[in-house]
Amino acid sequence: MSVFSAILIGILMGTVFGFALEKSRVFEPGMIVGQMQLRNFIMLKVFLTAVAVGALVLAVMTSMGWASLHPKGALYVADVIGGLILGAGIALAGACPGTVLAQIGAGYRDALFVLAGGIAGATFYGYLDPVLAPLLKTWDAGKITFADSFGLPYWFLAVLLAVLIGVVLFILEKVSPWRVEMGADVDGDLAP
Repeated sequence: MSVFSAILIGILMGTVFGFALEKSRVFEPGMIVGQMQLRNFIMLKVFLTAVAVGALVLAVMTSMGWASLHPKGALYVADVIGGLILGAGIALAGACPGTVLAQIGAGYRDALFVLAGGIAGATFYGYLDPVLAPLLKTWDAGKITFADSFGLPYWFLAVLLAVLIGVVLFILEKVSPWRVEMGADVDGDLAP
């Protein structure tokens, strides 16, 4: 794939992602905090849908030879610590790295501070990486994939994952319908 094609695909994917964020209202701080408080599941539904679609698209792309899998090593200690820090930051700020630019574009002034904090945190971590690396890399499982672990082709596992996510989404929608969730404003009061 040429650099131009990769850039074009990236722009297209970013546009689709931004459109989905805006239409689902997932970028709104109240929506993000509601998900973290387990009061609102629209964010989970949108992201699970993205995972299912992404897995299927990647399965098609790898099957056609347009892409190949290059998994990163599984560093369990780093993943758990980083996930806890990121999750706490998302819950406190009502923003995440994927939504902060959409918030800035929509006029949320607090998002500028979240962006600055994210850049400062990444810079701080960059300087501390040599000191933290021995701790964070203590439980390195190497590059593992479900396809390698089960000895099954990636496309089969991607379809299976998409079906399982579809079942989870169906159950989530029955328990917490999106129309009811979208009708509630950030305080949980029903909109007029």
